Amino acid sequence: MNDATGHSITARDVNLWYGKFQALCDVTLNIKHGFITSLIGPSGCGKTTLLRCFNRVNERYNYVTTKGEILVLGKNIYDPDVSLIELRKSVGMVFQRPNPLPVSVYENVVFGLRVHAGGDALRKPALDEAVEKALTEVNLWHDLKDRLDHKAITLQLEQQQKLCIARLLPLKPEIILMDEPCSALDVEGTAAIEELMFALKGRYTIVIVTHNMAQARRTSDECIFMLLGKVIEHRRTEELFLTPANLQTTEYIEGRYG
Repeated sequence: MNDATGHSITARDVNLWYGKFQALCDVTLNIKHGFITSLIGPSGCGKTTLLRCFNRVNERYNYVTTKGEILVLGKNIYDPDVSLIELRKSVGMVFQRPNPLPVSVYENVVFGLRVHAGGDALRKPALDEAVEKALTEVNLWHDLKDRLDHKAITLQLEQQQKLCIARLLPLKPEIILMDEPCSALDVEGTAAIEELMFALKGRYTIVIVTHNMAQARRTSDECIFMLLGKVIEHRRTEELFLTPANLQTTEYIEGRYG
């Protein structure tokens, strides 16, 4: 599902403050359905803050003030009738370090269903099917089908991160947010997560925060360069890296700061 323009996410004049500090300034952008979009920029530029706006995770902190509109799948997520539970089912999130629950692989995957579903969805055949489907989608079924009762925290870091993605899928999200999902992984683990992103692309809209310029260039269809809380440039990835339209983008890509 997406809105009539083909955008999964639209931000209009979004401003955000942590107390008196303004972290986002008049952010306006569109993120296309089924694309991988990277948010890039130096530390402190607002990219993680913006990512966390898309499922309103920032609001866990009572000193955060947000103004403007963010449309997810055509609906303003700040409308008073929006359910945060339903929003976060549609917009899943993967964090920098894998955070599997300290239970079995099986129970990690069905956790969301046990919390949010009911009726036939909680019968064992349905749960078994959901586990197999989710683990297959993240390329873990072959490795873990005989280890479903093992504690998830005993898995390799790469497997843990894939499992955290699998945990989102039974709830049928439309959008997956990834906050530097490879920062704790080695080269092989990073490559595996990037391959998974390619496999998920199209069925899901993926928005990734990354400090790794090579990763942004390899994985994303579009890049959004941010600086001091503002969107400086948003273009197709190849164009942004090869022919940036803004001098600040050029300086960042060439490593002159950040």
